[in-house]
Amino acid sequence: MIAKMTVKRSPSRQKLIQAALALFTTQGITETTTRQIAERAGVNEVTLFRQFGNKHGLLLSALEETEVFAAWAQNLAQEAARMGNLEQALWEYGEARLEALELMPEFVRSLVGESGQYPTQNRQALGRELAQANQSTAQYLTTAIQQESLSLRIPPETLASLLNSLLLGYVILKLTSEFHQLWDSREDFLAHVVSLLMLGAVAQSPGSDAECAPKPSAHEQRVTPEIPAIPPIAVSDLPASVVHNMFKQARVDGPQSLALIYVLFGSGLSAAEVVQLQRRDYQGDRNQHLLQVPNAPSRQVPLNQWILGKRYGAPNKNPLSQWLRSRKDDQPALFILGDCPLALPDLEACWQRCAPDPAPLIVQAQQTWCIEMLLRGMTPENLSLLTAMSLAELEPYVQHARVKRALEQAIALDRKPGGSTTDGAIPRP
Repeated sequence: MIAKMTVKRSPSRQKLIQAALALFTTQGITETTTRQIAERAGVNEVTLFRQFGNKHGLLLSALEETEVFAAWAQNLAQEAARMGNLEQALWEYGEARLEALELMPEFVRSLVGESGQYPTQNRQALGRELAQANQSTAQYLTTAIQQESLSLRIPPETLASLLNSLLLGYVILKLTSEFHQLWDSREDFLAHVVSLLMLGAVAQSPGSDAECAPKPSAHEQRVTPEIPAIPPIAVSDLPASVVHNMFKQARVDGPQSLALIYVLFGSGLSAAEVVQLQRRDYQGDRNQHLLQVPNAPSRQVPLNQWILGKRYGAPNKNPLSQWLRSRKDDQPALFILGDCPLALPDLEACWQRCAPDPAPLIVQAQQTWCIEMLLRGMTPENLSLLTAMSLAELEPYVQHARVKRALEQAIALDRKPGGSTTDGAIPRP
């Protein structure tokens, strides 16, 4: 975090900042003149120019020196201590933030519509303040999560980012367009947001039922839309012959294609996670090769040397490290197309070129890795840490691995000579 510069806060400086914030909020930044700010503050306009240089300099100081976000963080901490559950915390937070933003429509319109005209320093300062606000939101949600002893599929920071992005997007659409029929009401929008985040973020414990569900919030009288339950995931791993043939075709397609197929089958990352990887996310030495999962600071995954019985990596090299050594560009993305980072459609196209006809789904690469790890002895608990899936989500993988292991055992027993009784009866234990 960039440290804020200590500024001597004279009375006139504080008056100008407070006057500017009040006018920016009520009439927007563009419509507010330096003369209006000076008159409201009761100081000479020359003092404003001497202190801040111009209106944008005053806006920068207002963003950096006010204690709005610090006070907001303190209020959030107090509110979190009173929350009964996460659902209520999400609702109360969303309602309060939307009300606050809708009370300053001109400021929001100016901040969004005119941001391209601001100096870089102003945009950076705004970004830092938003990041600080997001951190406070994450701490607020963490308190509610801990009170219920919940398990999340995503980190609290990610949950806070999603929530704030949705709230800000709603306000921007409402205040900057003439179309207001996206949602029946603010409450309708919030009900869908809370339901979506609860469904997607909270990992239900195995065996949980309605009696263990969070207690209804203070807004239980409001109608919350019913969202269809997500059907159990259809798990289908790929045969070893298909996977090894895809490696052969990827080698023909080029170094990057081989590296992509290697990462998909050797790390268990999803396609969406693979295209977000940066060069800095790859760490390799003679003992291990690891990938740092994007947007998940505490999550790393290994790059396997052995994949379905064949070795594709070595202590000092693998298809990914060889691809990186062959590059001459400065692009920070781990995978590229020309001068741009590889996008999801580009990865899909690479998969189609390397896959047999008809091509399997790209998600089956991750499913194949998960099942292989279980068959090689990894516990579901450890697999949960590597994949960020809950134990409930991994249950179909565990069941599939059990079936495969039983089939392999049956086939192995059938290959052994003898062992049968003369009358065909099952031997007693």
